[in-house]
Amino acid sequence: MKTINAVLAGSLLLSGVVFNAQAEDASCATVKLGDPGWSDIAVTNGVARILLDGLGYRTETPTLAVPIIFAGLHKGQIDAFLGNWMPAQQSNYDKFVAAGSVDKLAQNLSGTEYTLAVPTYAYEAGVKTFADLQKFAEKFDKKLYGIGSGAPANESIRKMIETNEFGLGGWKLVESSEQAMLVQVGRAVKREQFVVFLGWTPHPMNVQYDMKYLKGGEKYFGESGSVNTLARKGYAQQCPNVGKLLANLQFTQDMENAIMNQVLNENANNEAAIKAWLKANPAVVEGWLQGVTTREGGDARAAVLAKL
Repeated sequence: MKTINAVLAGSLLLSGVVFNAQAEDASCATVKLGDPGWSDIAVTNGVARILLDGLGYRTETPTLAVPIIFAGLHKGQIDAFLGNWMPAQQSNYDKFVAAGSVDKLAQNLSGTEYTLAVPTYAYEAGVKTFADLQKFAEKFDKKLYGIGSGAPANESIRKMIETNEFGLGGWKLVESSEQAMLVQVGRAVKREQFVVFLGWTPHPMNVQYDMKYLKGGEKYFGESGSVNTLARKGYAQQCPNVGKLLANLQFTQDMENAIMNQVLNENANNEAAIKAWLKANPAVVEGWLQGVTTREGGDARAAVLAKL
């Protein structure tokens, strides 16, 4: 703890602070973060929430489907969204961000993967591409397991089925929550049954299950992806202190996987796991707080340290 104190509180004065939090609009006191109910966004929203709490802000994280989050950003009902997975959400990005009605603040994660996956035993049996799925249609019971209704990835799968791409016409998309989908995968893996599902990294599923990602779906899911932080139009100008913090937030797959593993596989509390990681990585926290003050204009590092 002494090391953390020394690193985080070693310099009590932030040099080059750009924004005066007291100049923010009163509405900036509460920050509304969109949450689609995914484990990775629970981590990134959790980080933002803990930091904002330390800085004197309140946060709200309504759980909403991705299309509703984008609509909320567009209408000014949601302030920010840390889960714009690309290219899976390309259509929503084009409709709102590229069109100029929603702002992109930063890319917060790179090198992601988000596409259909199978257990390694199915991969080794010959299911290595999207086109291979139809060859084993009966083994898969012609079912593709997706996540919550309205997710852009589900819509991509639905389009494949409707257009009979990869010979998937007649297959069924099974929509459910992330947790329910993974329960189904776990059941199939225990019996060594064939199952095809939406997989992504970072996520502890990559450690929990011996799995492989299928090739051939790059048209829908891309070769490799990234995650962006979005905000309602003009938010960073209206609430510059919060906007600066959100733009500073950069994550790594190792960090997210470590925290999610604590929560999902070791029964840790999400907030406790995040706080433990923050305490163990003070240099990262310092970087996130560069150019940021408390809501009242005070020292950000000292305030966050006190909360940790």
